[in-house]
Amino acid sequence: MGARMSMLKGANVPVPALSVQIELGWSSGTGVPDVDASALLLDSGSGKVRSDADFVFYNQPTHASGAVRHEGKHAAGGATTDRLAVDLGRVEPAVERIVLAASADGGSFGQVPGLYVRVLDAAAGTEIARYESQDATVETAFILGELYRRQGAWKFRAVGQGYDSGLEGLATDFGISVDEPQRAAPPAPPAAPRPATPVAPPTPVATAHPPAPVAAPAPVQPPAPPAAPVRLTKVTLTKESPTVSLSKQGGTSGALRVNLNWEVRKQFKGWGAKLGRAVAMHADLDLDLCALFELTDGRKGVVQALGNAFGALNQPPYIHLDGDDRTGAVATGENLTVNLDHRDKLRRVVIFVTIYEGARSFADLHATVTLQPQHGAPVEFSLDECTVPSTVCALALITNQGGDLVVQREARYLVPERGVSPQRTIDYAYGWGMNWTPGRK
Repeated sequence: MGARMSMLKGANVPVPALSVQIELGWSSGTGVPDVDASALLLDSGSGKVRSDADFVFYNQPTHASGAVRHEGKHAAGGATTDRLAVDLGRVEPAVERIVLAASADGGSFGQVPGLYVRVLDAAAGTEIARYESQDATVETAFILGELYRRQGAWKFRAVGQGYDSGLEGLATDFGISVDEPQRAAPPAPPAAPRPATPVAPPTPVATAHPPAPVAAPAPVQPPAPPAAPVRLTKVTLTKESPTVSLSKQGGTSGALRVNLNWEVRKQFKGWGAKLGRAVAMHADLDLDLCALFELTDGRKGVVQALGNAFGALNQPPYIHLDGDDRTGAVATGENLTVNLDHRDKLRRVVIFVTIYEGARSFADLHATVTLQPQHGAPVEFSLDECTVPSTVCALALITNQGGDLVVQREARYLVPERGVSPQRTIDYAYGWGMNWTPGRK
């Protein structure tokens, strides 16, 4: 297959498909900042958003119209992509342009090699347009391109405009209200005492009839509270800072989506050879995302694909496994959802992953865990390199602490004893005390 032609800045092409996927891609590696895709839906009159709801990004992944959706990241072969799905047929008439942007987290775009954006026909998978950025230096946010209306049809324009003020600067330029850390205001100086004004006693007035009652003034409706500004923050858990309160991040209601994304770095026969056997990851690697739960009424159980124990979202255990994926792709992959509207019913939850088939251990597996509250900042962390023959890894422990759910990064590789299942191994490690029977999927 020949090299694809990159568009020049300012060039435009027709977009014949109504359902398209926007793919932002770059070469990942040591010292390369994380990059996030976003979209802004702009009004035809002002050239800005109509409200903060017209900003689609990792903290606000779906537009109310359903026209734009942030689908998430996928890493493979040293490259990472972040994707947006756009249904042009559902874009509201008032929206004239959809700006397609990127922001760098932890560095500038001069440190991001191979940055590009491309437009794909979502149904056919064919490439409609592609623009590669090659002149970035200190920019921390970029408008790579835009979808826009022209005479009743949609087109894509390559833009390539950079910002050194990050996602916040880009968003505020288009009318987004961004949440900023509150700074303590200096104390106001004490007001000077005012002399008391003597009040004259009321003068009695003679009247032949009692005074007419005075109608009470109509109650004044308080102004509607302003909409909460958009939060741009992300939370990364590390060994040094392993816990976070969901409430403090705004995650107190709605759905909490837990995603496991993985990439096999290479075929590896390292430490496994020391044990007298070759250990290698295979293309048919099948990982299972699971959860042990304990409810406040004492009930315990497991949510997993084995035995079709997929759980339920609106009844106990208020945890649901969305599917079973073999690719590691965020857009379709292993997702588990927790209903935060019933967080008071949850005492503790252990999120863990097992190898169902395709490998003997997690060696050479690069995995990222993301917990995305519906109304809060995403919580993410990476797993450390696995150096033991582990087939089960505890990812995160969620505990109810006075009504607040606290997430703790575990990233704990466990080695089952001979004849002991991965599930029972997790049970022993966290003291669940359940009875286990063999299961299949």
